[in-house]
Amino acid sequence: MNVAGAVLPVAAGVALVVFAARLAREPRRLGNAVWLGLALLLTALWLLRAALHLEWLTPVLAGLLGVVAVLVALVLPTALIANGVRMWRREGRSAGNLLSLGLGAGLLALEALAFAPLGRWGSALVAIAAVLAGYFGFLFLSLLVYSVVYSRIGRRSGFDAIIVLGCGLDGERVPPLLAGRLERALRLQAREPVPPLLVVSGGRGPGETVTEAEAMHAYLRDRGVPDDRIRREDRARTTEENLRFSAALLPEGARRVVAVTSNYHVFRTAVECRRLGLPFQATGSPTARYFLPSALLREFAALILHYRRTTIAACVLIVGGGLALALFA
Repeated sequence: MNVAGAVLPVAAGVALVVFAARLAREPRRLGNAVWLGLALLLTALWLLRAALHLEWLTPVLAGLLGVVAVLVALVLPTALIANGVRMWRREGRSAGNLLSLGLGAGLLALEALAFAPLGRWGSALVAIAAVLAGYFGFLFLSLLVYSVVYSRIGRRSGFDAIIVLGCGLDGERVPPLLAGRLERALRLQAREPVPPLLVVSGGRGPGETVTEAEAMHAYLRDRGVPDDRIRREDRARTTEENLRFSAALLPEGARRVVAVTSNYHVFRTAVECRRLGLPFQATGSPTARYFLPSALLREFAALILHYRRTTIAACVLIVGGGLALALFA
C-alpha cells in the first residue's frame, strides 16, 4: 500500500473520531456537519481507490460515475428549475421561493460556460466558480445528512414544556404547515403522564388578522387542550425572538424543553438555541415534498450568513488561490 492508500483511511478515521467527540459534547453545532461530511467524503474516496484495484469492478464503477455525472450535470439543475416554477405558481414570487429556480439556472449556465472559449482569465473565473459551487455543495450535503442525524438523537419524552414556533397564517386560519407543528406538539404532549406546558409563539405579520399565537391557541383549544396548559407569546417576528420571548414565559422549574418547528427548520432552530444560551432541543413536523428544496436552501443560506466570517474567509481563499494559479500558470 502506498502513502495515499494509507493516508485516506487514517484521515477518515480521525475525522470520524473528531465528529463523534464534538457530537457527544454539543450536537447543536454546524461544525459537526462539516466533520461528518469530511469523514464520509474521505471514506468514499478510500473505498473508490480500493475498488479501482479490482479489475472486474472497473466497468461497474465507470457506469456508476457516468450516471452520477448525468444526475449532477443535467437531472439536478432541471429538477431544481421545475421545483422553482412550481414554487412560483403555488407559493408566490418571493426571493425565498425562487431559490431553487435560480440555483438550477445558475448551474446550467456554469456548465455551458465551461465549454465556451473564454480565454485564459475567463476560463479561470469559470473554474473558480466551479470550485465555489463544489464547496457550497459539500457544505449543503453535509448539513443535509447531519440534519437527519440530529433529528434522530436526543430526548423523545420527559419534557417539562413544549414551544411551538409560528410560521404565518392564512388570514386568521392555521395553514397546513403550522397545523403540522401543532399536531407534532400534541403528540409529544400525549406521551407524558403529566401534560407539559405548551407555549405558542408568533406575532402578527402582513396579511394576518390575528397574531399567530392567538390562532394557535384557538387551534389547541379546539383539540381539547385546557387553557391553563397553554401560554401565548404574541410579539415574535423571527426565530430568535420566538425562542427568546418564549423562554421568558416558561415556569422556573421547566428545564427539559423542546422547540417544535418544521423538519427543514430543526437544525437552524437548534443552532439558534445554542447561540442564545438556551438548553432547548428541537424537533420537526413533516413538510410537503414540493416545498422542501426551496425551504432547505433558505435554511442553508441563513446558516451560512450566521457563520459569515468563516464563509467570507473560505471564499477569499478559493478566489485568491484560483487567481494566483491563473497568474503564474
